[in-house]
Amino acid sequence: MTGSPSSSVGEDTPRNHGVGPRVAAVLVFGSSAAVLVVEIVALRLLAPYLGLTLETSTMVIGIALTAIALGSWLGGRMADQVDPRRLIGPSLGVSGAVVALTPAALRTTAEWAPGMLLLVASLTLLVPGALLSAVTPIVTKLRLTSLAETGTVVGRLSGVGTVGAIVGTVLTGFVLVARFPVSGILIGLGTLLVVGSVLVEWRTRGRRSGGRSTGRSTPALAALIVVGGLTAMVAPGGCDAETRYHCARVVADPDRGSGRTLVLDGLRHSYVDTDDPTFLKFAYVRAIASVVDAAYPEDEPLAAYHLGGGGLTFPRYLSATRPGTRSVVSEIDSGVVRVNREQLGLRPQTGIDVRAEDGRLGLRRLDGDSRDLVVGDAFGGVSVPWHLTTVEAMTDVRRVLKEDGLYVANLIDHGPLAFARAKVATLSGTFEHVALVGQPVDVGPDPNATPAGGNMVVLASNRPVDLRATQEALDARDTDWRITTGDDLISWIGDAQRLTDDYAPVDQLLQPYGSRTRQ
Repeated sequence: MTGSPSSSVGEDTPRNHGVGPRVAAVLVFGSSAAVLVVEIVALRLLAPYLGLTLETSTMVIGIALTAIALGSWLGGRMADQVDPRRLIGPSLGVSGAVVALTPAALRTTAEWAPGMLLLVASLTLLVPGALLSAVTPIVTKLRLTSLAETGTVVGRLSGVGTVGAIVGTVLTGFVLVARFPVSGILIGLGTLLVVGSVLVEWRTRGRRSGGRSTGRSTPALAALIVVGGLTAMVAPGGCDAETRYHCARVVADPDRGSGRTLVLDGLRHSYVDTDDPTFLKFAYVRAIASVVDAAYPEDEPLAAYHLGGGGLTFPRYLSATRPGTRSVVSEIDSGVVRVNREQLGLRPQTGIDVRAEDGRLGLRRLDGDSRDLVVGDAFGGVSVPWHLTTVEAMTDVRRVLKEDGLYVANLIDHGPLAFARAKVATLSGTFEHVALVGQPVDVGPDPNATPAGGNMVVLASNRPVDLRATQEALDARDTDWRITTGDDLISWIGDAQRLTDDYAPVDQLLQPYGSRTRQ
């Protein structure tokens, strides 16, 4: 009867379409999971060139969501105009080829045509994301045979797609990135998508034509994957180790046989002399050493805590210059810890206890009044993780410090130094005595001076800072840095707002692009 709920959706709707409910669920689940795998891994591929910042994350998420919206819309339109069975295989196959080529394409572009990186990155996200997102409406069209089951089919497949996206996210973040190089993840995913394309073509089309139409494009797609794999092996931007958070390399110093530079995501993070830990190459590390040496008697062992590890340059220095010092280090990246042990000569008997943990959580686990010194040197690229900058975090630092303890931290900023001013303002509201060390043009009281930007060192304590001893220690290390405190520092801070757990726009305040080094 016309209009009956059980009437067919359309007279031309295929009923023996070769896509049963289980196959449909697998296709929707797998394609949705693949979109999220590509999105997360793309962040890691771009971090060495664009930085691991809020802006980079926002851009990648925005492109991925655009791809999902575009693919869903176009997939639905195409499924209404073309036999849906002709669309699934090509969508999987072409997306697989693009995914496999992505590592080589991004790394080569970043090295040889950096001005094109954003365009290439957008395309390598948009094309496979849209094609994979088109699978859900296409499969939904194939499964709809009656108006009476529209809600059930659409709801079921939407739910399956959402679960697939969740699984793809969790699997990538907790398993794949920890065990495989990002290039291997994408090449492997691309291979699976092409294999899936062949199977779908065989199931939905090959059996209906006696197998004659199956796999006609497979050799070309397979060739693209092989090219992608081979190119990824020789493309620029290779790593000694791909950790959970970084592309890590150790570069030998041609002028110093035992000198090593730890490079994370293209940035020089640490310099270590494996034979002489008292050799400090980076200016900011020499400044930190000067501050600490001026604050504590020579050779006095300290109980120290370090927010961030990197190459462990300063913990090594303390162990060498102050025998008996016990340093606890919170380094979130276990892969960086492994690089220290395997390539940077870290030995277990040095009095350095490195814990693979987030610094804020590690700080919370420490006993109150237990540390002479807390050193802040945690960075994601050139940005301090925002949750380590706030009033609440600094209150916890003050809690673990002894009454006369010292907090000293590395800061990086450029331009108007908005982040650095906000960070110092935050410390001024937490500690009784705060001082700033840096190049005169950056930390001087002249409000009309144009900052050069780069590294600065801030120190805070509940005891007065010995300005003269600190400046003498800085001069002894052949630096041109100066110390600022008191009214000059208040003038330098200006109207900068304190950072809190509720309001800490670190990435927006920071001007990180003046240099590709952290020294």
